[in-house]
Amino acid sequence: MTRLRLLLSILTICLVSTMGVAQEATGSNDTRAATGGAQTLEDIMARQRGEKIDDTFRRDATGQANVEGLIGQLGTRGVASDSEVYRALRYGSATTSTSARGPVAGVLIQDNGMTWLTFREGPLLKYGFYALGGMLAVILLFFLLRGKIRIDGEKTGRKITRFVGIERFAHWTLGISFILLALTGLFLIAGRNFIMPWMGKEAYATIALAGKWVHNNVAWAFMIALVMVFVMWVVHNIPNMTDLRWLAKGGGLFSKGVHPPAHKFNAGQKIIFWSVILLGFSISLSGLSLLFPFEIPTFAKTFVILNATGLPELIMGTPLPEVLSPYQEMQYSQAWHAIVAFAFIMIVIAHIYLGSVGMEGAFDAMGTGDVEEQWAKEHHSLWYEKEMERTKSAPDQATPAE
Repeated sequence: MTRLRLLLSILTICLVSTMGVAQEATGSNDTRAATGGAQTLEDIMARQRGEKIDDTFRRDATGQANVEGLIGQLGTRGVASDSEVYRALRYGSATTSTSARGPVAGVLIQDNGMTWLTFREGPLLKYGFYALGGMLAVILLFFLLRGKIRIDGEKTGRKITRFVGIERFAHWTLGISFILLALTGLFLIAGRNFIMPWMGKEAYATIALAGKWVHNNVAWAFMIALVMVFVMWVVHNIPNMTDLRWLAKGGGLFSKGVHPPAHKFNAGQKIIFWSVILLGFSISLSGLSLLFPFEIPTFAKTFVILNATGLPELIMGTPLPEVLSPYQEMQYSQAWHAIVAFAFIMIVIAHIYLGSVGMEGAFDAMGTGDVEEQWAKEHHSLWYEKEMERTKSAPDQATPAE
């Protein structure tokens, strides 16, 4: 027994010495030499810290040197080992065939799922709600410092038509549908973290299912109203030199008695209009991509266009991925949908404040369609003058001009 232990000790020393010589021969700087090219503990720790690592040592180790032997071999008896097959499936280099049909049937391992989930439940929610809270704080501070913006001159008691019925219908359809979309969207994206723990899984699941139905169907009313608003008001929202003078004076929002001239829409309203149109179009496109994920892929095509400009490589040092799986398309679409939604909600909060409690007489424009004549003189004097000229020349016409 003593001789056997001595022999085993000698063999162990020889084996360790041989491995050390081999590692020295291959270069002591190769941190994966001791693992035979496999990932190290530092690789694992770096991924957990969220650091980007070069994974070509795994991505390329898929047994592709013998493709004929790999095809169809998903067991240990094939030329490729199980780990090689799994790596080939994970990085999309394996040829697969399934009995199921559909765009995602061949995606057996989705490598970006945890990255997307970590972003969705981490930075997206954190900074999104910080932004909404910041906007509410700014509005509260503005109200405390400025107070409600009153009509400075003496009220005449006369009304002037500002928006006709079809304009108000489009505005309220857009506004109400957006509020429903915002509330249900926030519930769906944050409910699992903040609402389900005290509501319970069953109750939350019932409400979430109803919220999903409302969100998916109200979206059509939002998109139709968005087109209506654009068609009716785009001609009135083209920027001009008057807008620069309005902005130079802060629109009179920060000083009492200051009323810079403005047409039917002032510069601030034009900023709101174009923000709503651009963000509305973008969020509608990403929403359609989520409703029809396999028929309307958008990000791969967008990345191709962006890469052609050279900007991604200039800014990030690497081009954007131009080949995306159906799951990746949905993940990018949902992330973009939520980011745009948070920005959209911030803008709408400011718009609701100024159009209601923030400014005297503003709500009447969309409430009844008629505004106090003195309000029109102070906030939209150029529009008011044209309207007066139009009514004098054609008193029977009811449609307001710019």
